[in-house]
Amino acid sequence: MTVRAKICGIRSEDDLRIALAGGADAIGFISGITHFSEDALDAERAAALSRLAPPFVSRVLVTHLEDAAAIVNLADRVGVDAIQVHGLVTIDTVRAVRKSAGGRKIIKAVHVTGPEAVDDAREAAADCDAILLDSRTTDRLGGTGRTHDWSVSAAVVTALHELGCPVMLAGGLGPDNVADAIARVRPFAVDVNSGVETATGDKQPEACAAFVAAAHRTPASFAPRVPRP
Repeated sequence: MTVRAKICGIRSEDDLRIALAGGADAIGFISGITHFSEDALDAERAAALSRLAPPFVSRVLVTHLEDAAAIVNLADRVGVDAIQVHGLVTIDTVRAVRKSAGGRKIIKAVHVTGPEAVDDAREAAADCDAILLDSRTTDRLGGTGRTHDWSVSAAVVTALHELGCPVMLAGGLGPDNVADAIARVRPFAVDVNSGVETATGDKQPEACAAFVAAAHRTPASFAPRVPRP
């Protein structure tokens, strides 16, 4: 199995077509935000794009919402396969989302602002299906275009490997640095948004294809969580 690639911030039919043509394993729709994002969609628009996605490509809701019922309701409206809880939420909220999500995979975003991210990720791992490591700023919870300290991310991967929880890496990635990021962090998957966009914020075909190809050239380092008999 190779490193998987998610292209986030899909906001148009053209974006969707380009991401799929580039070979993306997953696509992200940003909806329900509390912090700024140029790619935010209302539920109806996100649902319309979600319906156009073909089978075997994972559709991910990326949301800042902080109420579990509201998160699950939005996921139902959009029609997705996974929920990326990207807001500033408690573990109890993540646990409640997972309980009500109807079997959807739950991804918890952890913002890498310092070494405390290792403990934050370890604490969250038991209550979600994957951890996503991202950068943040005062006004943005993602889509910053900035990398963070990959040595901290690598420490998270090591810590969660023993727990069988996959780690996805985001934050300032693009075709030019994703291979280096994968080599240094060894994530299960990589996630990109602004790093494959044009100056107008549209997805760029060559950049999307190059990003996915770089991920798919590398075997994924991941031992799945298997329940004990």
